[in-house]
Amino acid sequence: MPKMDSANHPIRMSWFRLFILTPLARLRFVFILFLIGIALAKWDTLLAHWEKWSWVKSGTEAVAAGFEYYCPMHPTFTTEKKGDKCPICFMGLSKRKSGVGGGDVLPAGVINRVQLTPYRVILAGVKTLPVSFVPLFKEIATVGTVEFDEREQKHVAARVKGRIEKLLVNQTGQMVNKGDELAILYSPDLVITVQNLLDARRSNNLILEKSSKERLELWGVGKEEIDNIIRTGLPVKTLTIRSPISGHVLKKYPKEGQYVDEGSPLYDVVNLEKIWILAHIYEDDLGFFPVLHKHVVGKNPLEIAWGVSATSRAYPEEKFKGILTFIYPHVDQENRTLAVRFEMANPGNRLRPGMAMQVRLDTNGLALLTFKGPEGKTLFPFQVKGGKILAIPEDSVIDTGSQKVVYKQESPGVFQGNTVELGPRMKMPDGHFAYPVYAGLKEGDEVVSQGAFLIDAETRLNPSIGSIYFGSTGAKEPVRNVRPTTPSDEIATIASHLAKLSPLDKSMAQSQKLCVVQEKSQLGSMGVPIKLQLEGQTVFVCCDSCVETAKGNPSQALKRLKVLKSAQSNGKPGEGPSP
Repeated sequence: MPKMDSANHPIRMSWFRLFILTPLARLRFVFILFLIGIALAKWDTLLAHWEKWSWVKSGTEAVAAGFEYYCPMHPTFTTEKKGDKCPICFMGLSKRKSGVGGGDVLPAGVINRVQLTPYRVILAGVKTLPVSFVPLFKEIATVGTVEFDEREQKHVAARVKGRIEKLLVNQTGQMVNKGDELAILYSPDLVITVQNLLDARRSNNLILEKSSKERLELWGVGKEEIDNIIRTGLPVKTLTIRSPISGHVLKKYPKEGQYVDEGSPLYDVVNLEKIWILAHIYEDDLGFFPVLHKHVVGKNPLEIAWGVSATSRAYPEEKFKGILTFIYPHVDQENRTLAVRFEMANPGNRLRPGMAMQVRLDTNGLALLTFKGPEGKTLFPFQVKGGKILAIPEDSVIDTGSQKVVYKQESPGVFQGNTVELGPRMKMPDGHFAYPVYAGLKEGDEVVSQGAFLIDAETRLNPSIGSIYFGSTGAKEPVRNVRPTTPSDEIATIASHLAKLSPLDKSMAQSQKLCVVQEKSQLGSMGVPIKLQLEGQTVFVCCDSCVETAKGNPSQALKRLKVLKSAQSNGKPGEGPSP
């Protein structure tokens, strides 16, 4: 066996430690630091996952039949699992018989109530805003086509039979002015009638002269031409056909040399200085329009309510203004639309019949108040103040199909679903959509404007599960750094509950500050303080469970009240946060 080189052995070991063992130790240290950094960066998410998993897995021991666990501070939270904690205040739970603390009966118009922790409120991106009066506009967008104004279209026909001697206007589409010569017609009947007129004039036959003049006038011969015939005494063989209006020739019927009978068509002339736009609106929007199927002499009531602006592909940057003048009396059964007609000026004949138009109808929401139903009742019972309408944003409304629900914030973290009566979807000046409020809300109510869907989903979950949101909140702002254990804002909660008292009761509750039964419970921390009359004195307690205790021992409650008022008058600091 070869001998090991003992002299080189330490050298080989030192190189092994330097190039192998030392980098491995350093890499292990770097790997541990990397794991620590990942844990710190994702700490909130990891903690949320842990609470979610531990919430379901912990406390598997179920309560005996007929009992439940509840939070004394938040009695609405109940569970059947022992060892759970209140997800709102993280207090331990107490045991009671099932159904004993069923809570208050929800008032009329309220379908549910939910209380969320600040953690869930922020992760869900919940935003609230007060219900207020805002200006609203109704907008309907549709398409239409340019049509002739039928009142500006004239048909020129032969009033006497004869032969077309000359066509002075012999092109379709040619522009003409009122009174311009269109054609010259030779008529034997005209020659005979003119001769009768001259003979009657010479013989002083007034009856024949009058009948001859009337016949010529009916044929379109002007009074000046008749006077000229009488003055010169020369017979006339041809009749000049003139244009009754200014416009263009829509259609030319005869040819030169053609014989025509009385009533034969010669020209169709139309004026395009004023045109119609025929548009179609859906049956759903029919309720916005008054029942009016005829033109109104004088001031048109439709003009007060509805104006229209139209754009075309030929002039996309230009808006043509008009007014609604006619609503057709029938609905198209195939496409469920109703035809409406608008009038607008067309200077320079820029809009041509047959052009497609993008039509937008706008009206102030207040104009809809003038619309009356068959019984004379207002079709849109808006709540109006100072020319504005009480409304809530579109994102606040949850439409279940059978009812519309809006979540109102009763106090910080406490939301209740109110059924509301809303009007049609309308637009605010900032371009966002809103619904006018008929009933169910009043001015100043705080409603959820963002995150209402997630709150509605929360009310449908088992309270013991306590779902936690991860992303997809719909929030327009980044979620703040908040932990699942973040406590609620007790000061804001107390202030919100005290604000629901009358000014006098609020002042008395603030002077008492603490409950006369639970010595460390500040009034307003567990809901709106309850007012009691004990031996002629006004006393406030923090919750329903304290009412019977105070009534059962009024002397003790009044003694406690005296101590609290004495402490306040001496300027001693009270316990708990101040609202």
